[in-house]
Amino acid sequence: MTVLAFDAGAGRAPLSWIGIAAGLGAGALWGMVFVVPRMTVGLTAVDVTAARFVSFGLIATLVMLLQRRSRTWPTPRQAATAVAFSTLGATGYYLLLALSVLACGVEVPTLIIGTIPIWVMLLGKPAGLKWSALWPCLVLTGAGLVLMMQVALTQAAALPQAGQSFWWGVLLALGAMVSWTAFALLNAAWLKRHPKVSALAWANWLGVATGCGALLLWLLAGSEPNQLLALDNKALIATVCVVTGLGAGWAASVLWNTASRHLSPSLCGQLIVSETLFSLFYAFVWDGQWPLPAQWLAAALFTAGIVASVRAHR
Repeated sequence: MTVLAFDAGAGRAPLSWIGIAAGLGAGALWGMVFVVPRMTVGLTAVDVTAARFVSFGLIATLVMLLQRRSRTWPTPRQAATAVAFSTLGATGYYLLLALSVLACGVEVPTLIIGTIPIWVMLLGKPAGLKWSALWPCLVLTGAGLVLMMQVALTQAAALPQAGQSFWWGVLLALGAMVSWTAFALLNAAWLKRHPKVSALAWANWLGVATGCGALLLWLLAGSEPNQLLALDNKALIATVCVVTGLGAGWAASVLWNTASRHLSPSLCGQLIVSETLFSLFYAFVWDGQWPLPAQWLAAALFTAGIVASVRAHR
């Protein structure tokens, strides 16, 4: 398989606790974005996507301007790569996800996105790691996803919107999953081929490319400015957009690039499970309800899967 060649030459990557901490931190920050569409009532999916990533782009630009001595600029080829990757892993991915959340709620898209660790583990396994070592991680993560999906589908079936809108949301979430899986594998391979480009510099380049793309998206398909100014919850929306741009955009990108540089794609993929755990936690807090017993068990299985993956990659 083509993607296996990205990591095949390196064998098993040495275990890095810095990389693991960075991957978990990125997951905690990314988990916020699943509840953002529900917190920004009055915005369309395009508005939500553009607001988050324009904020990310502005922060990345500010950081680059403040880096007088250590600032680096991309070559034309690197800039083109940043644009392509920003579409895969940012604007394109999150637009599909936001549309999916609006169509069928938070839980099902969260769980579909939650299968990304499995795909990245399967497609990005180091050549030196035996398949038998990965099976415990895959089984634990898969079992957790089955439990959570069963609960989510049962809850969704009781909603008035269950039907065409729900399944359209599922298709959009599948598209988002494919988009981000491709980004995770390609981004990890690019960082390993360009060790002189720091995780911070690459995050800034991706941020600027993402911000420009998001602004163009909003100009083409976003709401009219007067409609946005007429919203009653402007302060909350502005705060959410800045926080997600800084946290789930810039900071998470730096952390994920650090994890991708220090760890193999398969272990990075497993760490994405933390995004699912945190996003479900944030959703429960926002809704003011406790998880069901099956959801508690699924969370325990996810956590055990992360631990098993770390042990397998030692």
